[in-house]
Amino acid sequence: MKSTQASLATVFMAAALAGAARAQDESATLPPVVVYSPSVANQAPAAAFSMPVSVLRYEPLLDIEPRNMAEAQSDVTIRGDTFENTGLQLGALSIFDPQTGHYLMELPVAPAMLGAPSILTGAAHAEETLNSTGGAVAYAWRPISSAGFASASLGDDGLNRQEIYEGVAGSGRSHLAADADWSHASGNGTIDFGDYHFDRADARVQWVTPTSQTDLFAGYQASFFGWPNLYTPFNFDETENLQTVLVDANTRVDLGGGDALEAGAFYRRNKDDYAFDRFAPLGVLHPYQHTTWEYGVAAGGRYESGGVLLNYHAEETSDALRSTSLIFGPYHSRTLEKVSLVPEKSWSLADGALTAKAGGSYDDSDRQGGVFSPIAELSRTWSSGGLQRLYASTSTTTEMPSYTALDSSPTGGLFLGNPNLGRQASHDTELGASGNAYGWTGQAAVFYRQDVDLVDWTYLPSVFGRSANPVDIETTGLELVARRAWSGIGLVVGYTALAKSASYLGSPEAASFYALNYARQRLTVAVTAELTRTLELRLDNAARIQAPDSLRTQGGNDALSSALGLSWRPLAKRTLELDLQVDNLWNSAFQSVPGVPASRRQLSFGATYGW
Repeated sequence: MKSTQASLATVFMAAALAGAARAQDESATLPPVVVYSPSVANQAPAAAFSMPVSVLRYEPLLDIEPRNMAEAQSDVTIRGDTFENTGLQLGALSIFDPQTGHYLMELPVAPAMLGAPSILTGAAHAEETLNSTGGAVAYAWRPISSAGFASASLGDDGLNRQEIYEGVAGSGRSHLAADADWSHASGNGTIDFGDYHFDRADARVQWVTPTSQTDLFAGYQASFFGWPNLYTPFNFDETENLQTVLVDANTRVDLGGGDALEAGAFYRRNKDDYAFDRFAPLGVLHPYQHTTWEYGVAAGGRYESGGVLLNYHAEETSDALRSTSLIFGPYHSRTLEKVSLVPEKSWSLADGALTAKAGGSYDDSDRQGGVFSPIAELSRTWSSGGLQRLYASTSTTTEMPSYTALDSSPTGGLFLGNPNLGRQASHDTELGASGNAYGWTGQAAVFYRQDVDLVDWTYLPSVFGRSANPVDIETTGLELVARRAWSGIGLVVGYTALAKSASYLGSPEAASFYALNYARQRLTVAVTAELTRTLELRLDNAARIQAPDSLRTQGGNDALSSALGLSWRPLAKRTLELDLQVDNLWNSAFQSVPGVPASRRQLSFGATYGW
């Protein structure tokens, strides 16, 4: 294993050094592209228009497990959790998928409207996010400026993509602004019966003052895609047909003196028509049609009183399910609440500060009793020197099971549910540091997490479908992220290592689709290099040593995946960009989800005009 890791690291560093050697020290630099995340090189995928999930493909602090391309369906995992344990934070609000978790990233928002994603773990995650246990991806609403762009791409396998975005902002310290986006992408897919068709339309109105930003958003996205063995290992050509509506209102206010408030409300509807056999007549092997509704409100912030800073957050979400197959289980609607209060005290030191916070959160539901969870963190910061921050924290989070796990038939069908599933709990302890040295900036963390009654989907040869199965898991991990910039060159390197031990309740020999499908070691390297005054190279890479899984049928357990982008901006027209993009550069067959075929190499040529 060590030799494999070393060889993959050598490949990445060779690619980075090759880009550095080709870069020229030009007096004129390339104009900035639209940056959705500074942690990755390629800000857009080859095959689809950019979605919030797109820049997460090579994010150092999380992993994704895509079916078809990432924009079709991606399970997001943080620190080795499962797709159902990861949360999504949009402004003040926790937005999650109550049906299954597979549709967490069905978020009909153009990335041009959002800030860069941040990854919440440990105490920060426990304070702010409802109904997730592993971690959360957090987005803030981006301020609107008077700018826009139009892009179009063509590629192999019938790829056809267009997007247009326009933002208009008023003048003055307090002003009204608005932006809108329309996007379309379609193609035949990189394997047979992997065709797809995506459409998105969304708009936002924003009111800005010197101390506040208020956003009102509405968006719609329709996604159809096919894939063999999409969710089952029985060699059927399956399809998903999704329509998602999101309405969101959010406001952030700086109250002065370090006090702040953020509040919001949202409505989300997700319709899902899943076909186990796309060629079967409607109603024969096509009975998996579900609609979920979510309504939520939240408010949180900080308030200083008597030298103590009070960090607070309160949230309530109601959801409901209508389904043709999820008709079992104890309930089909619920309300979830969470309140957290974490007082914080800082003491000034000659070279920095010492900060302690201690408090907790209370999670409740009309379907199950409430539970208190502690949150504590001790940190030391330095005002000078290489080490900037050192911290230790402990926290607990809880989560209710999804409707698919709870309400599927427990005795037959493709997905066997468990009506006895209850609240899951996760206990996290970690130690971390951040700082800079020799021109590099970086962060590191080691953590230990205990998951109790985590819901996994497992498979037994004697059972036709997969089963929702509770498991207790202990996870130990290491995270490292380092960044460095030279003249015309940027480099971001990430490394994670995970080790797990699991105890399944009732089925110790079960094969795991999710909880034990994780990268024991994962290395990411993102390189951007100005090759000439007009030509830029962008290269994202991820190498992994995956835990063995008996359900994986192709591609092995070690994999190297890369995305390459080349963009050219003529000196005479700097707002025009012509680009070539390649996803899965090495045409890897690695199965991110065991038994699900990998999406193969995708090539596209495109043009973007900005104003």
